[in-house]
Amino acid sequence: MIEYDQQALESIRDGVRGLCARFSDDYWRAIDQQQSFPEEFVKALTDAGWLSAMIPEQYGGSGLGLAEASVILEEVNRCGGNSGTVHGQMYNMFTLLRHGSDQQKQHYLPRLASGELRLQSMGVTEPTTGTDTTKIKTSAERRGDKYVINGQKVWISRIQYSDLMILLARTTPLDQVKKKTEGMSIFLVDLHQAIGNGLTVQPIANMVHHVTNELFFDNLEIPADSLIGEEGQGFRYILDGLNAERTLIAAECIGDGRWFIEKASRYANDREVFGRPIGKNQGIQFPIAEAHIEVEAADLMRWQACQQYDSGLNAGASANMAKYLAAKASWEAANVCLQTHGGFGFACEYDVERKFRETRLYQVAPISTNLILSYVAEHLLDLPRSF
Repeated sequence: MIEYDQQALESIRDGVRGLCARFSDDYWRAIDQQQSFPEEFVKALTDAGWLSAMIPEQYGGSGLGLAEASVILEEVNRCGGNSGTVHGQMYNMFTLLRHGSDQQKQHYLPRLASGELRLQSMGVTEPTTGTDTTKIKTSAERRGDKYVINGQKVWISRIQYSDLMILLARTTPLDQVKKKTEGMSIFLVDLHQAIGNGLTVQPIANMVHHVTNELFFDNLEIPADSLIGEEGQGFRYILDGLNAERTLIAAECIGDGRWFIEKASRYANDREVFGRPIGKNQGIQFPIAEAHIEVEAADLMRWQACQQYDSGLNAGASANMAKYLAAKASWEAANVCLQTHGGFGFACEYDVERKFRETRLYQVAPISTNLILSYVAEHLLDLPRSF
């Protein structure tokens, strides 16, 4: 498998840290409290070329791999930011990169690399199917030189801050295919043309500052050349993006975990009770040490997933396990950090409660921990399918 240049990766870390230093805790706290979008941060990250890291050089990107992209998002979170506001731009383009036509790539990738366009949204999940993707009901019917879209999606992020959306829809009804994974297709939707012309967006208020929406498609017409790849092969195509997504989310959780551990360690050293730093007490230091061990272990699985993906191997199992371990480790680190701070952990000015909410999301999304356990049981342990 591919071997990474550690010096180059460290250079990326330094560069991202330098950029993040321009955006203080006050900045991210205000973004969270005002439920706004970090436009300045996104622009800075785009202008510095970090969001186009995986776009090939011929299209204006850096031509880097999943490993380098994972380091970028990890460092954003480790510096106290929220890469959930930008990560869609990284993993949503995988489908276009791997399965788009030459014409589509030439048209879109340079504009994505420059920041002229944003591809922050992916429309897959539906209210009645959840993560049972093969049961989606949103349909795309070919009519001449157009497809007509009807249906509904839910928990679709960043529509308001994206120009394009990857959309998964059924082009062949479920009862007309031999395998339930067949008959779905991927489309690249121009949101400016779609919204108000058959696409309605309804925001969903939620506990995390994660701009999410419910989408309603009512005879939305899109050009036939919006189709990515071959009709009916969308489920297979989207798995490429989902494995990348899970690996990148794992990296974000590792960044969160390290932020919590560093924050807890500093506080445990500085906070004195009964005439001694609380970090001297094993009841404080042991949970922090345990959280550190678990984050470091999860990181190893992250690198295995990156190596397999960047080597062109099937990274499905490693990506799922990396996401599971990292989400669990970051959540444990969050609990330890909050407990270490005591009452001050609930104070907004310490940022622990904000990051606590942000990292909790990844026990549920983009795939729940229970579904990862089902995947491992069935595909790795040869146990009977549980659903």
